[in-house]
Amino acid sequence: MVHSAYDSFELLRGCPTKIDAVASYASKLFLGCTDGALRVYAAESDRSSSSSDYLGQVQELRKEGYALERTVNGFSKKTLLSMEVLASRELLLSLSESIAFHRLPNLETFAVITKAKGANVYSWDDRRGYLCFARQKRVCIIRHDAGRGFVEVKEFGVPDTVKSMAWCGENICIGIKKEYAILNATSGALSEVFPSGRLAPPMVVSLPSGELLLGKENIGVFVDQNGKLHQAERICWSEAPSVVVIQKPYAIALLPRRVEIVQLTASGNFEEALALCKLLPPEDASLRAAKEASIHIRYAHHLFDNGSYEDAMEHFLASQVDITYVLSMYPSIVLPKTTLVPEMDKVVDSYPDAMHLSRGSSGASDDMDPSSASHFGDFDEHSALESKKMSHNTLMALIKYLQKRRYSVIEKATAEGTEEVVLGAVGDNYGHYDSSRVKKSGKGRGNVAINSGAREIAAILDTALLQALLLTGQSSAAVELLRGHNYCDLKICEESLQKRRHYSALLELYRSNAMHREALKLLHQLVQESSSGQSEVLHKFKPEDILEYLKPLCGTDPMLVLEFSMIILERCPTQTIELFLSGNIPADLVNSYLKQHAPNMQGRYLELMLAMNESAISGNLQNEMVQIYLSEVLDLHAELTAQKKWDEKAHSPTRKKLLSALEGISGYNPEALLKRLPPDALYEERAVLLGKMNQHELALSLYVHKLHLPDLALSYCDRIYESATPQPSTTNSGSIYLTLLQIYLNPSKTTKNFEKRITNIVASRSTSIPKASSVSGTKTKGGRGAKKIAAIEIADDLRMSPSGTDSSKSDGDTDEINPEGSSTIMLDEVLDLLSKRWDRINGAQALRLLPRQTNLQNLLPFLGPLLRKSSEANRNLSVIKSLRQSENLQVKDELYKYRKTVVKISSDSMCSLCNKKIGTSVFAVYPNGKTIVHFVCFRDSQSMKAVTKGTTPPPRKW
Repeated sequence: MVHSAYDSFELLRGCPTKIDAVASYASKLFLGCTDGALRVYAAESDRSSSSSDYLGQVQELRKEGYALERTVNGFSKKTLLSMEVLASRELLLSLSESIAFHRLPNLETFAVITKAKGANVYSWDDRRGYLCFARQKRVCIIRHDAGRGFVEVKEFGVPDTVKSMAWCGENICIGIKKEYAILNATSGALSEVFPSGRLAPPMVVSLPSGELLLGKENIGVFVDQNGKLHQAERICWSEAPSVVVIQKPYAIALLPRRVEIVQLTASGNFEEALALCKLLPPEDASLRAAKEASIHIRYAHHLFDNGSYEDAMEHFLASQVDITYVLSMYPSIVLPKTTLVPEMDKVVDSYPDAMHLSRGSSGASDDMDPSSASHFGDFDEHSALESKKMSHNTLMALIKYLQKRRYSVIEKATAEGTEEVVLGAVGDNYGHYDSSRVKKSGKGRGNVAINSGAREIAAILDTALLQALLLTGQSSAAVELLRGHNYCDLKICEESLQKRRHYSALLELYRSNAMHREALKLLHQLVQESSSGQSEVLHKFKPEDILEYLKPLCGTDPMLVLEFSMIILERCPTQTIELFLSGNIPADLVNSYLKQHAPNMQGRYLELMLAMNESAISGNLQNEMVQIYLSEVLDLHAELTAQKKWDEKAHSPTRKKLLSALEGISGYNPEALLKRLPPDALYEERAVLLGKMNQHELALSLYVHKLHLPDLALSYCDRIYESATPQPSTTNSGSIYLTLLQIYLNPSKTTKNFEKRITNIVASRSTSIPKASSVSGTKTKGGRGAKKIAAIEIADDLRMSPSGTDSSKSDGDTDEINPEGSSTIMLDEVLDLLSKRWDRINGAQALRLLPRQTNLQNLLPFLGPLLRKSSEANRNLSVIKSLRQSENLQVKDELYKYRKTVVKISSDSMCSLCNKKIGTSVFAVYPNGKTIVHFVCFRDSQSMKAVTKGTTPPPRKW
């Protein structure tokens, strides 16, 4: 291919004086001349434009004649040594007797560095705005501050006069008479690079890459920013150049007699070759793309073989070669089988000139089919080349390459899957879809559909990426890959993860392929091994990990959740119940499953569920929970009775739970539970159940005569009193205390045929109201119903109290109180009850029940506060009565005042509605006393809604 690097063109001739320095700005030429003037030349086609249009014109030199536009005399007093345009800051830098800065485009003086007087060389760092210059044996550094101009930073001494200098990163490379050195811009320390030439002066040239080109006679040597020599790279000129300018891909040198361009070398200068491809004309776009791809592949192999793995992958990426071509260089990475054309054949067809380098430099045999890379599970460990390729650095470079390719590949695969779903729907609707086009994938995403090219590439990429992450020890990154949308091959990845014991990633692989049973089995095994201390895995798995896995499955597969939650229910009962509740798994289903598979945890489940969310448990489940508690208590009673250790007043934890459940919930069937109680034990439970059946006398009798615990009897009365009516202060609500009072006063009556009475009650309720238990069992709370029943019963008791007929008659008993008292009367308990609850007991009824011989002195704690309260209430009622009478009088007075209103009707009085005279007709007056209307007009206006309803009071009829 014939190529011309530059064209030669004469821009101007006939400059009046010798030109010392040249610079260009936009399409202008600045010439520094020996007479100290600065001459500005412009293209002849632009001379008609004003200077204010500088930036609006073409921003580069033109291939046409230039003419003098402006001369700035006295620009410099001495010969102009150098001149440079700082385009980013719109400044012109010039070196003469000192260093000066002028604003562009009008060339006003911006700053003059007086300290640079006598300077012979400088270097400008455009990125940071730093300027370094040398004068004699001193090097100074100043900084451009936009607000304050230029600020001095450092000044250092050097061994000899500086001949050339350039910035290299944060430091400065200087060339003095005998050597090149790196000057530390912070400390001023010098480090020698190598000696300079004897004949030609030192020459330091900064390259765009940050490296340096150092001249030694007619040879240019490349070094990095630290002065390290690049052994394989150098430039040779025919003579020692005085100035070198870098314009990639060329180095242009000014020699004493000519300008010399360095030629491209035929071997290894890939960057220059790529830059040269960009110079091809637009009509050769396809040729340029093919050439660039071929060069990128060659360059990638060259870099790969020389250890620059990441750079190599960048060029593979730029070549747009398929992933399988790159992965063929990694035989230890197992790939899924593919129906795609082997990538190596594509490369041979597309880039034949790249193949002599790619296969030879990659170290793979020419007869190897790249698609068969999936069969390379093992490789020769003694092969140094293969070992190098599978090193950590090569895999890290591959990971970055695959990650950069992944987004577009996954996007195409997703779009292909969406298109397949749409086409499938269309086929189902019209019935003529080609069923042979796509073969549906199996479970999950492990098996990719046939003829799905994008998804096959995605499967290859994700499978390779996962293996590379595992080989480099990035297990957390592998887990993140599997958590997201991925196309990893199930079989290959499963084997790889099992082999390396990466169980966290294996769990995510199962999850992404909807293999939840396999994942949960593995997780259960890992939890058991971690608990026993036999696990060789660093990460310890806990039962909570199973719960976290089960959470998303509650809505899709509740039976699987129940199956594997049984494993951890005993160890984490609270968290497991929370899982059932948060997952909205039906409570009846959970209870049924527990009853069948974990009966010992059924009660615990119902107990915790009730504590967390009482409304979530139905009456049937409440009844079942109480039945479970009762069974446990009965078993304990039978065991302790056989050992003769049963204590009626002792409360085991299970018995406490039973009593709490009996008192706290109302969804169970008390009659059914009462039948299960033994006749000679569990009296407290029996009392609670009788209370639920509104058999308060029997319940209180148990507390008093069987348990001998008056305090419990009093607490029972308090509960009934506080829950019976919304207003406990009413007279009828205190009858429960009168019932307790009767029990204290007549013990023989309440204990007579006690068990028989309870049996009769249960039998009569079960026969007369067969459906009552089922109805009560379906409600979660007693609520208003229980309160109404209690209120009605209390009212009935009051009607039967001594103030009416016979307060001692209840529950079918006809026995009466001993009129003169008895030795069995519990007088102390009676007095204690009256003194503690005087404000809740009807005093008159209580006094009728007391024996006649009761000492009034003992009744002072009862009668004293009762009388004070009655007196206070009487006084309050008197005050209220007086206030209401006063209010009544005020209302009457106001009524009389309104009735005294006089309305005068004259012959001129007019109706406000019809505007006719009132005359002798019946009329009406509005409350304001001024508006008068005919009554007929008012009635008609009401029907016509002339007056807005509710806004004006109706008038009075006269």
